[in-house]
Amino acid sequence: MLDSGILAFAFIGLISFASQWLAWRVKLPAILFLLASGLIIGPVLQEFDPDALFGDLLFPLISLAVAIILFEGSLTLDLKEIRNQKGVVQKLITIGAAITWAVVAVTTHFLFGLSWELSILFGALTVVTGPTVIVPMLRTVRPNADVGNILRWEGILIDPLGALLVVVVYEFIVAQGQAEGILSGMIAFVEIIASGTFFGLAAGWILGFILKRRWVPEYLENMATLVMVFASFSIANLLAHESGLLAVTLMGMWLANQKDIRIRDILNFKEHLTVMLISGLFIILAARLTLDDLLALGWMPLALLAVMQFVARPLSVWVSAIGSSLSWQEKSLLSWIAPRGIVAAAVSALFAIKLEQSGESGASILVPLTFSVIFGTVVLQSASSRFIARWLGVAEPPPNGFLIIGANTVARAVAGELKKNNVDVLLTDSNWDNIRTARMEGLPTFYGNPVSEYAEQRLDLVGLGKLLGMSPERSLNTVAGMRFGNEFGQHNIYALRTSSDARLSEMHLDGAEHRGQYLFSETLTYSKFSSMLAQGAELHSTQLSEEFTWNDFQLQNGKDAIPLFAITNDYKVITRKIGHEFTPKNDWKVISLFTPALISLHDQGTSRSADTQ
Repeated sequence: MLDSGILAFAFIGLISFASQWLAWRVKLPAILFLLASGLIIGPVLQEFDPDALFGDLLFPLISLAVAIILFEGSLTLDLKEIRNQKGVVQKLITIGAAITWAVVAVTTHFLFGLSWELSILFGALTVVTGPTVIVPMLRTVRPNADVGNILRWEGILIDPLGALLVVVVYEFIVAQGQAEGILSGMIAFVEIIASGTFFGLAAGWILGFILKRRWVPEYLENMATLVMVFASFSIANLLAHESGLLAVTLMGMWLANQKDIRIRDILNFKEHLTVMLISGLFIILAARLTLDDLLALGWMPLALLAVMQFVARPLSVWVSAIGSSLSWQEKSLLSWIAPRGIVAAAVSALFAIKLEQSGESGASILVPLTFSVIFGTVVLQSASSRFIARWLGVAEPPPNGFLIIGANTVARAVAGELKKNNVDVLLTDSNWDNIRTARMEGLPTFYGNPVSEYAEQRLDLVGLGKLLGMSPERSLNTVAGMRFGNEFGQHNIYALRTSSDARLSEMHLDGAEHRGQYLFSETLTYSKFSSMLAQGAELHSTQLSEEFTWNDFQLQNGKDAIPLFAITNDYKVITRKIGHEFTPKNDWKVISLFTPALISLHDQGTSRSADTQ
């Protein structure tokens, strides 16, 4: 039994990391492995009892963790992203939520024989979807922008509203007499809205005021934000129970939509913290279950899941989307994706205990039934949503494309050859002549500074996951690498060496973690590349095979061909990097820069029989 606090925390951390890593490897939401781990060490092996370990601190800790998770999610809610589909989101969290609530409540009453009060409470619990499961699923499914934004906004906004509904129903259940119950529920509703709104917006304004005036040094900004989240959540909850979730959500939304407040560093910190908290929470809550409670439900949770998946969710989506610009394919995918998450688990556990203590019969079924719904929706939807999104034609392409800094001669040559091989590219430049020439060559472009606020709002990165710094201005490549390093991952940031790079010693060079990895070869600087193109050099693609291998390519072309990229048989692009081995396989294609002499031989038909161009 893990009865030592330090040992238990270390063990949970180890399991959390293993679950997240496994989820990353197999491209499935981590909640599947986290829940399975919690069930194994809890009810199956009986090695971990969260109630015995944490005691009365268990649910306060869970509440604070959920508050941080919701705050981090709301920090991403930029109103500009949802402007086109704002009406759909508003209807989903109101009309759609009411439809789901009613359908689930009626189904629960007749399937499980619960009282109408408990059935209505459970219906309110299952309204929430939640960012803890939506966001990881979106990373795997990669739907188009409209569908992705709608699901993310709905998941974040519905959590506090769902908790609000549960509180109102709970107040109604525990109140004596129908008239008093209705009055008590209405009072609770008004108190939650008022308290959550006031303290959330007040905390957001105060923190924003402090950050704007630089009253807090940068290294303390994350700490100040975390303290403010705890304060607004706790004070709001003190005045109106469960209003803290609404408060932290509104606080995050306020900060996310202030133009003169930089929240990227805060958001990065909260994202890392959220991954840890989500992992621990799912393991802890799953470990509190018992096998007897789960097995006692029998087959009926499957029937409930079917009603939620094929009746409640589609009905709420199609009604909410009336009058919108969404296609039937987008509505269908929205109808399929609605996994339940950590807020449903935490709130069900909290109110089940309260109802059991007040003598409400049947309350013990709420927790195992909620976890059955969570596990069922996550397993079904995570396993099928990517396939369904592709089948419906509303999935974004894989992020294999390149954002190219610069639209000069070198950048255009590279982009043109990548585009011929069906690789997505986007050229960015502040030089209009370069942009105009690129457009005349049929290349996608963005006119402007890629690290400007203008680009932050308008740069479309769909299908792009790598950066090529190909500007002759070394500083622009470095700044772009720093800007997109977090978004693409530092291992996907590359830069072509400039003449100044070649002359500088190591003590004066920009760090590789900022500028990215150097491209191609030691001798191929931007100036050299540009000069070779001016003298007639060209980029060509060569298909390797069993008959014409990489060794054959090297023997035949020698130093007259400089390999730049390799494209695998599953259309992934391997970039040649200085100091790294570059060995394309026989079924790959190689993009190389050929000298004028070799091109002349090729034109005479005496070389490169495998050249596909």
